[in-house]
Amino acid sequence: MSKVLTKTTPVTEILNKQVANWSVLYAKLHNFHWYVKGENFFTLHIKFEELYTEAGLHLDVVAERILSLQSKPTATLKEHLALSSIKEAKGNESATQMVAQVIEDFETIAKELTQGIEAAEEQKDQPSADMMIQIRTSLEKHIWMLGAYLA
Repeated sequence: MSKVLTKTTPVTEILNKQVANWSVLYAKLHNFHWYVKGENFFTLHIKFEELYTEAGLHLDVVAERILSLQSKPTATLKEHLALSSIKEAKGNESATQMVAQVIEDFETIAKELTQGIEAAEEQKDQPSADMMIQIRTSLEKHIWMLGAYLA
């Protein structure tokens, strides 16, 4: 018989916010992938696809970690939009604005992951801390590279 998924901790609350963030960002990156225009179309079209593919992986890993902690990840768009720190695309962004928004969104998530890492370490939850460190490391590289692109 399986356990009922009801255990909520500070770490699972932080992780659930990340499920929401990655869900909204996944849709936003698709929007940018589909609607980017201009002289950098080919470069950005491919980059946004790479980023939404990675976002989908992060979403799945974080949600499965929540399940392994005997809690329940949010799973509806309504919940994701209510909980997320990331805002949806407006639909009229220029290519430069798209890249700048992705940098800003990645910075927001990285900051929240830092708080999550600290909470996980306080609870002696090394697997959650390690997972968040790996995601933050990837985001920091993307922030650097996208910033270099805008420079």
